[in-house]
Amino acid sequence: MSFCLSALKNICTVASCGTGQKKLFILIYHRVLNEFDPMNPSEVDKAIFTWQMALLKKHFNVLSLHDGIQALNAGSLPPRAVCITFDDGYADNLLNAVPILSANQLPATFFIASDYLDGGIMWNDRIIETIRHLSQVSLDLSALQLGVYDIETVQNKSSVASEIVAKVKHLEVNERQACVDYIANLAAALPSDLMLTAAQLKQLSESGMEVGGHTLSHPILATLNAEQANHEIAQNKLILEGILGKPIRYFAYPNGKPGQDYLPEQVDMVKQSGYEAAVSTLWGVSDKKTDQWQLARATPWDRTPERFMMRMAAVYSGIQ
Repeated sequence: MSFCLSALKNICTVASCGTGQKKLFILIYHRVLNEFDPMNPSEVDKAIFTWQMALLKKHFNVLSLHDGIQALNAGSLPPRAVCITFDDGYADNLLNAVPILSANQLPATFFIASDYLDGGIMWNDRIIETIRHLSQVSLDLSALQLGVYDIETVQNKSSVASEIVAKVKHLEVNERQACVDYIANLAAALPSDLMLTAAQLKQLSESGMEVGGHTLSHPILATLNAEQANHEIAQNKLILEGILGKPIRYFAYPNGKPGQDYLPEQVDMVKQSGYEAAVSTLWGVSDKKTDQWQLARATPWDRTPERFMMRMAAVYSGIQ
């Protein structure tokens, strides 16, 4: 296995420095779970995250987002340059991710949707957690024109939750809220400890990790009018700076697909709010020609070190 990883490291070296343009790979995570959760099958758990960070420490040059962007603009990136980022602001970022990052002396940036601090729950998690706790074998959402679903098994619940989240994600904000409220009212109670508290956010920042902005409530910015979008972007920055007492330098667009989840006018709003750069979820890596207000990100989803590094080599090479 060590020979295979060494060979893949060499491939990543060539791919990250090819054609004279050094490339920055920005990893995107959301959660680090205690253990595998079938209701959140795409999220890593502590065991997986542990070997991933050890692999990055050994075979890549992991930079803070600030240092990565500075080196990108200066043309001085090292080979196999990587930054680590997290979106949303889950409590397990502090409880599970930060200890593993710190043990490997790896920096990361955490983009926070500030409305959910101190007991909040994001709209998608309201759907997931509601369906998780339903005891009936079917879910009738005909009133929302979303159909009827079989939720007899955990596997069915997981696929149904993913399907419903995808269906309501890009609805106009009030329509989406109404759908989520209707579904959440089917559950007796929902968890109140999924997201960071303000005190935990301070602890995360004091651990040496960077905090970035991610809007107030994680809306699809493209569905908002100019006043709403500007409020989400600018007020989030002010709130986070008030909690932490330091500048918030970087921003992540919610959902993050250019032209679909956010528009050029919202890129201008991010600039005008005083951010230094921003990240999207455009799949790939960034080079010196990339717009620093729409930096690309990607996440290898593979569950073995060899395949993880193969995926990184592919992304460095521009292969989807």
